[in-house]
Amino acid sequence: MAGHLIRGGHKLFLHSRSGVPEELIKEGGKRCATPKEVTQNAEIIFLMLPDAPDVEKVLFGHSGIADNLNEHPAKKIIVDMSSISPLQTIKFADRINQLGCDYVDAPVSGGEVGAKNATLTIMVGADESVFEKIKPILGLMGQTITLIGANGAGQICKVANQIIVALTIEAVGEALLFASKAGADPARVRQALLGGFACSRVLEVHGDRMIKRSFDPGFRIELQQKDLAIALSCASDLGVSLPNTAITQSLYNACIAHEGGKWDNSAIVCILEKLSNHQIKN
Repeated sequence: MAGHLIRGGHKLFLHSRSGVPEELIKEGGKRCATPKEVTQNAEIIFLMLPDAPDVEKVLFGHSGIADNLNEHPAKKIIVDMSSISPLQTIKFADRINQLGCDYVDAPVSGGEVGAKNATLTIMVGADESVFEKIKPILGLMGQTITLIGANGAGQICKVANQIIVALTIEAVGEALLFASKAGADPARVRQALLGGFACSRVLEVHGDRMIKRSFDPGFRIELQQKDLAIALSCASDLGVSLPNTAITQSLYNACIAHEGGKWDNSAIVCILEKLSNHQIKN
């Protein structure tokens, strides 16, 4: 995603806790030691982190974004593309707004393939005027860019996305496992289903991974489990029942218990296979 911004003509100041990739430096990106240093140089600051505590640390921790904003007040735009709690997002936005800056939540869907091909779906929570300022930049990373509403709305949309994705992956796993145990060729079953009403991107991509036993991420099980935990926590606060989401999260929990947290989320089929004492046969 950073590479697309550089190739789009933007000057990038980069910080990553795991180290900035050398190819981005070769393309013209400038390495920074801290989020504070990024903020000193950039007008728009993008975040992409695993969970809310990580976002809070980068925003408000030592040598974080707020450190610079407190010392050198300036009108900047903070764009968080992480997938985190909508309630936490609203709190973060309020704190950044109090420092005189605009805040945007812009979580994405499309996985590694979408990030590499700049075809991500980007769900945005922001003031409309701020959205219009950053939409051309988001367009360098994504293909479908939608303003959902005010701060927090982008994250609400992402939670809805993850409910659909996770439950569909689990359903595809059940279907292919059933077909294999019953004696049919799961690859041919998948091919037939792709031509009918059961067709989906999940069946196309994750169904293929299940059949080929290709569980390198992709999108890790531990992140899918985290997103479903956010969904269930928000649902509890709202008084909404999400029974199938809860069951699916328990299966992801089981994957993690079997040391599968780093697997691709399609590997939920492995737990279904253990429950049925049958492995899908290609």
